[in-house]
Amino acid sequence: MSHALDLSLEGRVISVAADRGHHFSKPPRDQIVLVEGHGVEGDAHAGPFVRHRYLARRRPRLPNLRQVHLIASERFAHLREAGFAVAAGDLGENITTAGVDLEVMPLGTLIELGPTAIIELTGLRTPCVLIDRFRAGLKRHLLSSAETGPPFKCGVLGVVRAGGAVAAGDTARVRLPPTSFETLPAL
Repeated sequence: MSHALDLSLEGRVISVAADRGHHFSKPPRDQIVLVEGHGVEGDAHAGPFVRHRYLARRRPRLPNLRQVHLIASERFAHLREAGFAVAAGDLGENITTAGVDLEVMPLGTLIELGPTAIIELTGLRTPCVLIDRFRAGLKRHLLSSAETGPPFKCGVLGVVRAGGAVAAGDTARVRLPPTSFETLPAL
């Protein structure tokens, strides 16, 4: 796809969040620690097998492709324009970035965070009914009506390929996969 050359390949981490419980929002932290093959240390969605409550009940031995949730802070600006007060961590993301259009990155993209951490993108976050429970009417603002581009606008999911600490202010560097520009599937 020709728009691959227009992608921003470097941004920064704005905020990090984690929560031991399965709550919709996650409280901001000073830093989080990513653990290779596991996810965010101390987060309810960490582990080698699926931790998403709906999926875990039905197929508990599925590999966890949702270890880390990332969202671009630019999405919050769009939501504020639509009348929704949403801040970092409110939509359940672990990492909030700026300057990187995460949702158009291809499957298998690597995001290098801070000095050592690397996340491989595995899919788009699918908006669920909990979004409207958080803020009534919000879900429709996270769905795309465009015929091209990503169908959802509420962040991406990934797995930890290399561990390390991540904090606000860290660099977020994008490494596109060498041979593929397959768009991210919804998870």
